[in-house]
Amino acid sequence: MWPKDALKRMVRALPGGRHLATLYRFMQGTDARYASLWRRSPPGLFQPFATTGVDRYPRMFAFARDHLGDGPDRRILSFGCSTGEEVFSLRRYFPQATIRGIDINPRNIARAQASLARRGDDRLSFAVAASAAGQGTGNHDAVFALAIFRHGELGDFPPTCSHLLRFADFEQSLAELSACLKPGGLLFLRHSNFRFQDTKLSAGFDLLLEGPRSPKTPLYGRDDALMPSTPALEGVAWRKHGP
Repeated sequence: MWPKDALKRMVRALPGGRHLATLYRFMQGTDARYASLWRRSPPGLFQPFATTGVDRYPRMFAFARDHLGDGPDRRILSFGCSTGEEVFSLRRYFPQATIRGIDINPRNIARAQASLARRGDDRLSFAVAASAAGQGTGNHDAVFALAIFRHGELGDFPPTCSHLLRFADFEQSLAELSACLKPGGLLFLRHSNFRFQDTKLSAGFDLLLEGPRSPKTPLYGRDDALMPSTPALEGVAWRKHGP
């Protein structure tokens, strides 16, 4: 019998092998729920996989709480919230804040809303959305976009990412996230295939916190070409200029 890793390498070496490997992954586990979304690749889709978990980023959540404080006037957006675990985790750090989660996948939001109905928290909400364009202007204290601006099929470090992701789409999506932030608000990013500092709007932000970059996450430039080296750290918390 062929070793599993050897079979994976053989499949990926075939024409269209990455797509075959992804479909296999979809059909073998819970990712089967997202196969239709991946095949359709609707506008606004970045990471097709809905991997999530409870309190996955405690350092960033605590950092946000310590810098912003809590209160009924605090508004937080979870962009690409999957099935809601990030929103429910943030509630533990911000017991009084208004927290909204949005995700491109209706199935994710349906599951999040079902979980919310059992909890009965009227200051949490979920909505289907592919962008932050409808989330208001300058009314959020923090925006989280964690493991969103990436694609699992780039794990083989192809020379270009344009067949799956485009820097122009990344920059546009971040512009919409920036627009809904208050002056002085915090933007949190993690595990992206692009760098925030390469965007034009980064000139309006200050870097507050860095974290170790995963060596398994390839990095691409404004031209969608693979960057020759991967830095050890990535910016994870940015403050929008303002008071």
